[in-house]
Amino acid sequence: MFPPFAFDPVDRSRYGEYPYSPSSHRDAATPVIVSFEARVGTVFCMTHESAGEPTRIVVVGSGFAGFECARALARRLRGTDARITMIAPHDYMLYTPLLPEVAGGILDARFVTVPLSEALPHVELVKGSVDSVDFGARTVHVTDCEQGVEDVAWDRLVLTPGSVTRLFDIPGLAEHARGLKTPAEALYFRDQLLTQIELAERDTDPSVADARRTVVVVGASYAGTELTAQLRALADEAAARRNLDPAKIRFLLLDAADTVMPEVGEKLGGKVLDVLRSRGIDVRLETTLAELGPEHVTLDDGTVIPTRTVAWVTGVTAGPLIDTLGLPTEKGRLTVRPDLSVDGHPDVFAGGDAAAVPDPKNSGSVTPPTAQHAVREGQALARNVAASLGVGDPKPYSHRDMGLVVDLGPGFAVANPLGIQLSGFLAKVVTRAYHLYAMPNAANRWAVALAYLTDLLFPRPLVSIGLVTDSESRFAAGEGVGAQS
Repeated sequence: MFPPFAFDPVDRSRYGEYPYSPSSHRDAATPVIVSFEARVGTVFCMTHESAGEPTRIVVVGSGFAGFECARALARRLRGTDARITMIAPHDYMLYTPLLPEVAGGILDARFVTVPLSEALPHVELVKGSVDSVDFGARTVHVTDCEQGVEDVAWDRLVLTPGSVTRLFDIPGLAEHARGLKTPAEALYFRDQLLTQIELAERDTDPSVADARRTVVVVGASYAGTELTAQLRALADEAAARRNLDPAKIRFLLLDAADTVMPEVGEKLGGKVLDVLRSRGIDVRLETTLAELGPEHVTLDDGTVIPTRTVAWVTGVTAGPLIDTLGLPTEKGRLTVRPDLSVDGHPDVFAGGDAAAVPDPKNSGSVTPPTAQHAVREGQALARNVAASLGVGDPKPYSHRDMGLVVDLGPGFAVANPLGIQLSGFLAKVVTRAYHLYAMPNAANRWAVALAYLTDLLFPRPLVSIGLVTDSESRFAAGEGVGAQS
């Protein structure tokens, strides 16, 4: 997905205890989906290496880091006796940067979900959530969607359970707000916005109609800003087709910080703020929520805003599995060494949003939980896991900042590829080209490209399909590996 990067070698001679066997890899031309019915009760306490069996590598999570790790491992260990197993609650890898465009009606949810069986043909797939890890027995405990349980053994364990929406102890937050971490949540916002606009037209109480046409988004970083811009564009299209004044559809974007998107710098951040406000979005900085109810929110300055739609996009925290491990953490993320191994457990590795990976460019800090870092950490994980089995040399994680791209709806984006600051239509082209390049599957890339072309030629479709129920869109319903509702 990204160009190769230079890494400095590190001494990992302690891994000499792990023999490398050149015996043939299993025939994995066809992906193996393992049913729980066939495997319940199967537990291996003896390591496969010591028993002379194929080495078992288990990757927990199918996000950017886990996906990239499994894919790279399949290439690196081709022809060996290693067996790679991925355990994830879904049978796809989600390209999360495009979820705002799903919410905005430009993309279908299928276009941003990469099928694991197609993309990882040499990886065994187990669909379920990892609840706990037994480091002594070298097993992970897995629960499927019907509460079937299984213990899966490993010789190397890669923990990439990803992140979940970070919540705070604000009354009514979990019940009345929604995040943007899953396709269900993205589809919820699209359906909710269109439905509320339709209901407002028929409502005889003007105050209720105004509340239905009010959207509150909390979080003015990447996801929150992009979500607001895309929903604003969808609302404008709906207003135009219904001969409704777009100004009657109100958007509030809140953030406790004193600036919008500080990650892009003052200059580009200022452009983002100008664009948002020019589209009628009420941006309130140094402001957040104090309370949420079913028909209103209360800001921390005491202002009451009647609304039926609240998006909470204020950041993420490591998946709940990390808290069960009993291992050192840093701000909730699993502490790892520069080579992404876990201190005291040389056969366990971790990366992505759930791991506190030391940032070699900023001494004493860890890498931020971004897709760009997760992809490169996945590649580093594969390299070092393979090296622990005698294939290749281990190297610490390093990176080069490739910049970022932010889509702000029709005709506008901001980007700073390789430090070059861009805004406007040129940045829009760069943003869409980047996402097409980064999409790790040809079929998805083709589908997204056609959707972008359609967006240039035709208006956005205004369809509220109603596939997502209220319970399915709640925070607990799709929190990722290890989450239990």
